[in-house]
Amino acid sequence: MIILVVNAGSSSLKYQLIDMADESMLAKGNCDRIGIDGHISHKTSDGRGFEADMAFPTHTEAFMALVDALTKGDAKVIDSMDEISAVGHRIVQGADVFDKSVLVTDEVIDKIDELRELAPVHNHAHALALRACKSVIPDSVPQVVVFDTAFHQTMPPKAYMFGLPYEDYETLHVRKYGFHGTSHRFVSAALAEAMGRDIKDLKIVSCHLGNGSSITAVDGGKSVDTSMGFTPLDGVVMGTRTGSVDPSAVTFVADKHHFTPSEMSEYMNKKSGFLGVSGVGSDNRDVQEASLHGNERAKLVSDMLTYEIQKYIGSYAAAMNGLDAILFTGGIGENSWEVRESVCRNMDFFGIKIDEELNRTIRGKLTKLSTPESKVEVWIVPTNEELLIARDTLALISQ
Repeated sequence: MIILVVNAGSSSLKYQLIDMADESMLAKGNCDRIGIDGHISHKTSDGRGFEADMAFPTHTEAFMALVDALTKGDAKVIDSMDEISAVGHRIVQGADVFDKSVLVTDEVIDKIDELRELAPVHNHAHALALRACKSVIPDSVPQVVVFDTAFHQTMPPKAYMFGLPYEDYETLHVRKYGFHGTSHRFVSAALAEAMGRDIKDLKIVSCHLGNGSSITAVDGGKSVDTSMGFTPLDGVVMGTRTGSVDPSAVTFVADKHHFTPSEMSEYMNKKSGFLGVSGVGSDNRDVQEASLHGNERAKLVSDMLTYEIQKYIGSYAAAMNGLDAILFTGGIGENSWEVRESVCRNMDFFGIKIDEELNRTIRGKLTKLSTPESKVEVWIVPTNEELLIARDTLALISQ
């Protein structure tokens, strides 16, 4: 059974084709710059591929290019879209409407679009992509939507409520939703398997660290708290996002700069974080390099990130009344030994000890970093959101 996994953004459409017989990736690619000029990159598991500029006025043209890439030319992997059993889509925001993956209907697409105020950059683009996909993919091929927020629907009210008047929750749906749920669900399950333990018996802090980062407390396989909140802006300092900030600081800065609310949102989401504090850039690799060469602002933002992750680990250990394992995933979590080492340093209270030599040599590979005497296990667990989406899709269409 072959499943197409789609991850659509406002101007991009990433895809993977997965053979569920052995869960192998057959091909992957990205249709980029939709609505601007258009570019596609496509490659297969056996090394074939191509890149080309082509016009993508809308997501529909991008989907048509995706179909051609998979079925035609020297880098094709199937002869026809009839070979695809289903399509799975990643959706960022399901709010409290969707607590699990569901089959796509016109009503589901409309509801996803209605939630666009809660994820303005993502949800409308998802709806456009879903409609485009329905216009290109045969009606006989079922489609499934998998929500980033669904995994966090197990959080108790004490974790997801804000101290705003209750009416804002009832009428405006203002609450913590959390994000990266697809990744946190995949890696926590993968960690339990690697440890040879039932996930129901584990208390895990999952650190998904990348240009966007979130930390999640996973107790017995369920999310009980997470660092991102109403939007992906909350939590630890990120590539261009502030992370958590005193709301009065927000209004103060907006007033001094004479920002509108949308301008302040842009300032906090795209001009802050690693970029704004370090002045070097938004990529952690550049920040770490500058820090090693004595750039004090770069070192500061690295220290801020480490400190904030440590605080979340400590608070989530308290929330779960215990801690069995910490995992690192995402671009930074899987590849930056500096961040992992800094986070695990000075955690003696928890009895955390890692093999620093091993940590410095491992990138992007499932690995136990903690030493035998460590009271808390520490792991690198590579994420694979596309595979989880494919698994959810297979499970739904098999019912």
